[in-house]
Amino acid sequence: MAGVFWYDGQWFTEEPKILGPMDHAFWLGSVIFDGARAITGWAPDLGKHCARAVRSARFMGMKPTMTAEAIEALCVEGIRRMGPDATLYIRPMFFVRRGLGASRPDPDSTDFILSLYEAPLPGFVGFSAMVTPFRRPATDMAPTDAKAACLYPNGARATAWAIERGAEMAILGDAAGNLAEFASSNLWFAKDGVVVTPAPNFTFLNGITRQRVLALLRENGVSVEERAVRPEELDAADEVFSTGNYGKVQPCTAINGRALAPGRFAKQADELYWAWMRAQPRIAAQAQAAE
Repeated sequence: MAGVFWYDGQWFTEEPKILGPMDHAFWLGSVIFDGARAITGWAPDLGKHCARAVRSARFMGMKPTMTAEAIEALCVEGIRRMGPDATLYIRPMFFVRRGLGASRPDPDSTDFILSLYEAPLPGFVGFSAMVTPFRRPATDMAPTDAKAACLYPNGARATAWAIERGAEMAILGDAAGNLAEFASSNLWFAKDGVVVTPAPNFTFLNGITRQRVLALLRENGVSVEERAVRPEELDAADEVFSTGNYGKVQPCTAINGRALAPGRFAKQADELYWAWMRAQPRIAAQAQAAE
């Protein structure tokens, strides 16, 4: 995997080895990350991802050692180092090295690392999914206001449960029994010409790509509802799709074993997103303007 990494004022082309068994992040998971994309010179909503990384660190009791603006500038430099034709995943991370009384993270030991590496976009081909018995925790149960690494194993075990039963992706509920999200992306469905997505309730991440697609659909006359969603609603849905940073818009081609074709709203969301991105300045164009 080709990539570049920034740590402690230096760029590396190999992963720097930075953790040991006594580091707080290693044994107690005091890590936050964010995920952005660079796509042949475009970096959609890069600043929002960098700002969320800083907010997540603060929510986790860390003391961020980099501003959002400084992280964004490093990301731009890393994108240039990887070349104008690269398609990348961009992952800024804050982590804590020491604890206060072992379990509580020491904010003064907060550290930062940035990774940018090649990650091709999946095609608009879709995936099968299944509602699972697993749930996302409420904000009084886990640090759901942060993009915390410790939240992701629950989604991974839900996906493993779904895969064992013939699906490719899990759908998780919330503490109230409503649907929350796919294991690693936001959930949408359409019924009778109306698009519906679960309303943010601090049990799942209100994704940056989710927010962008929501705005684009509404700007283009689509009726979109944000509300509580019951599991049985997916059984009658005309189409189901996801949004997320890694794959952007993806159709769900089977739900609980029922086959679905990619629908018009998923296709419209996909087209609107890429049109919006290509209307933004590319990193290379920004560099020329600065010169």
